[in-house]
Amino acid sequence: MLAVRNLSVDYGQARALHGVSIDVPRGGRVALIGANGAGKSTLVNAICGIVAASEGTVEFDGQSMVRRAPEQIVRLGVVQVAEGRQLFPGLTVEENLLMGAYTVADRKQVRHSLAEVLETFPLLAERRRALAQTLSGGEQQMLAIGRALMSRPKMMIFDEPSLGLAPLFVERIFSVLEELSASGIPILLIEQNVRLSLAVTQYAYVLERGEITLEGPSEKLLLDPHVEASYLGV
Repeated sequence: MLAVRNLSVDYGQARALHGVSIDVPRGGRVALIGANGAGKSTLVNAICGIVAASEGTVEFDGQSMVRRAPEQIVRLGVVQVAEGRQLFPGLTVEENLLMGAYTVADRKQVRHSLAEVLETFPLLAERRRALAQTLSGGEQQMLAIGRALMSRPKMMIFDEPSLGLAPLFVERIFSVLEELSASGIPILLIEQNVRLSLAVTQYAYVLERGEITLEGPSEKLLLDPHVEASYLGV
């Protein structure tokens, strides 16, 4: 569904991405791994319209995403769960969730989506009247995912979903990722825990210094000597 071809991004005179090409098929779980500063966030922001591409194309379900505003890309169905969660701390859990449905005109559908999210994350149902800033890190990550789901996404991009979380929350969040993929929603995953990332995805790309240097089935990359030495501490 997502096809990125020869994508380059410049920040002034510096080129952050160099002709990057990746694919995320329908229902697929794809990992993007690389060190800090490799260009992972730049790639995600270019896909989502937050930064402009200098060259190349991005298509989702056959439609060009180049030069579209971020809100237009959300309307196409591509939603990012950003690193750091990016919640509205002074709003309640329910208000944050409803903010995720601003592109959905059908109020009945919004109510249905809200019920689904609260069923998926019972902890959010228990704290639906609490301010987002009072939640634990794991609860905030659940809220960020729930808010993204409120837009009825056709594809989801997860940027460091396990960062700073207790193992119990990590397990629950990654089980949700697999459930979403099983329902047909493609997943692009950026995750600091490379071993976990490769364990839960089907295909992976290695991004280094703004270029794709390696790609293949995730289970094979787990055994690749370069990946082992650079990212798995072997």
